[in-house]
Amino acid sequence: MDASAQGVKWGKILDQNRCIGCHACTVACKQEHGVPLGVTRTYVKQVVVGAFPDSRNHFQVTRCNQCDEPPCVDACPTTAMYQRPDGIVDFDRDICIGCKACIAACPYDAIYIDPESHSAEKCNFCTSRIDVGLEPACVVVCPTQAIIVGDLNDPDSTVSLILAREKGEVRRPEKKTVPKLFYVGDSSHTIDPLSTWIPRPSSTPDRLPWAQSQPGDLPGGSEVNFSKGKKSGDPSQSSAAAMLVYDQPHRTPWDWRVSSYTWTKSIASGTLLMSALLGILGISLSQRWESTTVVLATVFLGLTGLLLVLDLSHPMRFYYVLTRPQWRSWLVRGAYIISAYAMLLLVFFIASLAGWRDLIQVLRWVSLAITIPVAGYTAFLLGQSKGRDLWQSHLLIPAFLSHAVVAGSALLLILSTAIDLPEGGITRLQWALVFSTAIFLTLALGDLIYPHSSPHAARAVQNMSWGKYRSYYWAGIFLGGVVPLVLTGMALAGSPDWTYIAASISALIGLLAYEHAYIQAGQSVPQS
Repeated sequence: MDASAQGVKWGKILDQNRCIGCHACTVACKQEHGVPLGVTRTYVKQVVVGAFPDSRNHFQVTRCNQCDEPPCVDACPTTAMYQRPDGIVDFDRDICIGCKACIAACPYDAIYIDPESHSAEKCNFCTSRIDVGLEPACVVVCPTQAIIVGDLNDPDSTVSLILAREKGEVRRPEKKTVPKLFYVGDSSHTIDPLSTWIPRPSSTPDRLPWAQSQPGDLPGGSEVNFSKGKKSGDPSQSSAAAMLVYDQPHRTPWDWRVSSYTWTKSIASGTLLMSALLGILGISLSQRWESTTVVLATVFLGLTGLLLVLDLSHPMRFYYVLTRPQWRSWLVRGAYIISAYAMLLLVFFIASLAGWRDLIQVLRWVSLAITIPVAGYTAFLLGQSKGRDLWQSHLLIPAFLSHAVVAGSALLLILSTAIDLPEGGITRLQWALVFSTAIFLTLALGDLIYPHSSPHAARAVQNMSWGKYRSYYWAGIFLGGVVPLVLTGMALAGSPDWTYIAASISALIGLLAYEHAYIQAGQSVPQS
């Protein structure tokens, strides 16, 4: 009889008191599932605690935590990641579109894009073996019986008996994913990836010497653990120091294409939003103005869709998001919001060409109802990425809305040099740029001031403001915040028109730089 039919809930214990770091589990997993070089479903992390001669090796078998509340399943737009009735989180590579949302959502760095199938894969508890009554390959080969599996619903199972008498720790319990993988005899130095010091040879300061370089890798464990200065955890200071000596590369799931997508989407939504507001406020807009703003919004919306498709590992499967949607995923909800916006733009364009003024006035109000969700849904998409603490902020919604107003106001001010706009319209756009830029600047600088939700979020802010992405961040602050405020203020005070044009160009460039810093820094802290 199938295990799931008997009410089985599979769990796993990793006894770190028994693990000797032989990597037999890693090899067996690769052999069993044909895992290619450069990626792994399971590996053994090694940390040396103490200083010679008083040092000790600590090992941690690292893999999927088989969560009861798996964030990867919620984030997946096509149900390629799914949870079986027996609690095992499995995957279907044939319907994966390679969006990497599951990788961003996982708080354990357990999912990767397979270089051969180009689909998201991970440890699936060896379901092909479990379903025929065999134990997972890693369990069979472990020479010290450090890996134990069993039914958590059966109080007499080995797993249940061990957990009843010993303390079983889970990784990152604050994420409320309810892992079914328990560590016995765990060490904080292996459980917490931020607690270890990472040595780097001067010739390769950005990665551990054994790490196999892959596109999008984070260096070694993480650059956030490394400092040129002395700090707690430096072996030269403390006999209790912890030094990472073996790890796997941690890949950044979303690259510049996602950073650029947030920028083009801000322009696409902000352009029509601000033009509609001008019309609602009584500014007389010409037919040419109305149709041009719709075309600009359509162009940038098209670029947004193109960037999203290009970011997929399976770009030819992009339509799966619409044809086999998993509705908890904000990628799906966002796709439908964008589709509704595209239809609105088409109707608006036809109405503007036909000169249907009454319909246009109605469409302006409809535009407000759609452009705001278009601008803001990314906040929920990033918030669904539980593994990225920087993005777990309630301020993301006002932040993305302010970005849309900045982008829309800036682009329309530039457009006003080619198409006449009444003076009242230009003044309103200038004030909108001032206020939205002030909000953007306040929220962006606030990351340096506000208390952070976790050490992971604090380290991400450190990477963004003073680390690898500092040039993008400060370019965003200066070009996207300070310069537009100063120049637009000068324009409102009576300076020549070139000041607000320069302010608009600077705002768009600065916003792009900041978006890149924020999106990339949010992924810069490994979870394992």
